[in-house]
Amino acid sequence: MADSRDENVTWLTQEAYDRLKAEYEYLSGPGRVDIAKKIEAAREEGDLRENGGYHAAKDEQGKMEARIFHLRQILDNAQVGEAPKAEGVVGPGMTVTIRFVGDDDEVTFLLASREESGAPIDVYSPKSPLGAAINGKKIGEKATYSLPNGRQNTVEILEAVPYIGN
Repeated sequence: MADSRDENVTWLTQEAYDRLKAEYEYLSGPGRVDIAKKIEAAREEGDLRENGGYHAAKDEQGKMEARIFHLRQILDNAQVGEAPKAEGVVGPGMTVTIRFVGDDDEVTFLLASREESGAPIDVYSPKSPLGAAINGKKIGEKATYSLPNGRQNTVEILEAVPYIGN
């Protein structure tokens, strides 16, 4: 069994895993056939240098292949079920409440894969700057992370409890 803090593991609910697997199976099967037909139909229209339909279909094919690759990586590294959790310790599958040091703003969110975006609360990835900084921290501890503009932000962990769903 992989450690819940293993950065290569993506913890998914059974529902999310099934949804991603169905998308992967469609895209890598019928989806590929459909896009190949679109490309062939556009190719038959003539000069490929000025054929907008052909270039649009090829662009769509590239995006689809990238999504297939991404889904395959997620599914290959997925653990279905609940990540092992210790209440009071931040980790994937935990509902976390933090306070930004220097003001009184508190934020509560689920620390989980982006693929769990159907959750009724905000989802932050454990791979995001904030998620990586707080992963493994205990209630009362502080963590500092870099914002996209290069500034540092510090948060204090107020609560970390297992996410119990809808």
